[in-house]
Amino acid sequence: GGGAGGSCSNVTACGGSVVGTWTVASSCLTVSGTLDLSVIGAGCPSVPVTGALQVTGTWSANADRTSTDNTITTGQEQFDLAPSCLVVSSTPVDCHGIAGFIGSLGFDSVACTSAAGGGCACSATIHQTGTLGLLSSAATVNGNYASAGNVVTVTGDGGDTKYSYCVSGSKLTMTPQSTSPTMTGTIVLQGSGATGSGGSSGSGGATGPGGASGSGGKPGSGGATGSGGATATGGVGAMGGRGGAGGRGGTNGSGGATGPGGAGGAPVSGGTTGPCDIYKNGGTPCAAAHSTVRALFGAYAGKLYQVRNTAGTTKDINAVAAGGVADAAAQDTFCSGTTCVITIIYDQTGKGNDLEYQGSGSKAGGQDQPAKATTESIKVGANKVYSLYINQANSYWVDASKNGIPLGSQPEGIYMVTSGTHVNSGCCFDYGNSETNRAYDGPGTMDAVNFSKITAWGTGAGAGPWVLADLEAGLFAKGGSGQNTNVPTMTNNFVTAILKNNGTSEFALRGSDATSGSLTTYYKGALPGGWSPMKKQGAIVLGSGGDCCATNTNQSVGTFYEGCIVSGYPSDATEDAVQANIVAAGYGR
Repeated sequence: GGGAGGSCSNVTACGGSVVGTWTVASSCLTVSGTLDLSVIGAGCPSVPVTGALQVTGTWSANADRTSTDNTITTGQEQFDLAPSCLVVSSTPVDCHGIAGFIGSLGFDSVACTSAAGGGCACSATIHQTGTLGLLSSAATVNGNYASAGNVVTVTGDGGDTKYSYCVSGSKLTMTPQSTSPTMTGTIVLQGSGATGSGGSSGSGGATGPGGASGSGGKPGSGGATGSGGATATGGVGAMGGRGGAGGRGGTNGSGGATGPGGAGGAPVSGGTTGPCDIYKNGGTPCAAAHSTVRALFGAYAGKLYQVRNTAGTTKDINAVAAGGVADAAAQDTFCSGTTCVITIIYDQTGKGNDLEYQGSGSKAGGQDQPAKATTESIKVGANKVYSLYINQANSYWVDASKNGIPLGSQPEGIYMVTSGTHVNSGCCFDYGNSETNRAYDGPGTMDAVNFSKITAWGTGAGAGPWVLADLEAGLFAKGGSGQNTNVPTMTNNFVTAILKNNGTSEFALRGSDATSGSLTTYYKGALPGGWSPMKKQGAIVLGSGGDCCATNTNQSVGTFYEGCIVSGYPSDATEDAVQANIVAAGYGR
């Protein structure tokens, strides 16, 4: 059971071997000290917190230094917020709004109610799988561990977590190490016996999946990349080409087929067309184009993104052919037997607006880390490709202000293909135009499409996620604060999200399922009061808000497949043709 006050005492650490499978027999954990709110950009850096946690389940440590954490941590925490806390990203929020942001720290739910004096009284529930006994915004189930002296360190998506520990016979006792908040008490685990740990040596048989490295023979299925030649049939162009061929076969047929496929098909020789060809034909050329999935110009056969392995070696992943999908087989070969991250998403326009992760070792610099390269693979036109799967503390950025991105009140259009299944209420999963100093610079200094479940500002119908506009100093579902029930909740596997802004008087939000159907206009009308004219600065942000992540870390999650930023205010017809091109690409099939 859990404890309160100082009733849970810490382990007397003695070290020992943790190899084996361990089942939680009992736990007693007390939470005290302070809760760090600086990571969500709150107006107060921390608040006093109290609480108690319990842990159940199993934790396994293998001889090869990998670990599997199937524990469940549950409990309650309480904290009070002063009025000064009710500001996030320099924008005022109410108790309901701040609760949503605090929830992104890893809580299962947070309820904040108005308190005397203008603040909030909050109660938070924890129900977390992985990262035993420590609240985490990116709880780790599969990780790596290292033991030194009396401390074991587990490394996963949320960074390092440390535990002082003691192994005595078949008992492992651990105390989570944390200073904000302070953790007191122990988790007592029972080993499944020498056999269990020997079994983990049997997981040395997991070197057998070293045979799975033989599945590194899967790169042989890189022969399937030969079917990447099938991408030439590939995906999009073939579909567009089919429309064109219909035209050739009989002009009557061309009438129908040219609608969906053909909007793209004609302009580029060979029949392959990408979204940027369509935008150019519509008089709104791409100023930046990014994707880990496919080429966005029919003639583009170059670099899509860069991966880096644990040895620090990098490899550029190209399109398999002009207008084709990403060469996932090349990534599989390079990343076999190691862990890869995505360090750069290349700009396909040739303007050099390459997005780099915001962290140590990149040109962008900052406090974040690159996203793992292999978290999600999908099919696009029957070809395996990888997404940019952004967890908290992952984000990408470039200063594109001198490379053709719309500035000030110049008109701009943006689209991205994202996912309705990997979202949260953290601030802020954006793709678009942002501040060059990565600081809050006031209304109109951002123009980015947002996809999230944030409820602090503008919202749509239902519980989200929604297609929203991040124009800085708030998210907007319409030309003012509050709810726009015309913006639907989008939980589709693949979502097309569109924002366009003429810079002086009007913006529009549009969206659709990215696998079928046409775009719906959710809002088209006046900019919010005080946001006209726009004051765009010309950096490009992906995965985070504008005042992130030079000195803080990203708290949002989301998935990015492809997207473009264009100069000018695209027509609905142009965007409709882009949607038809996305559908023809074959996401998920």
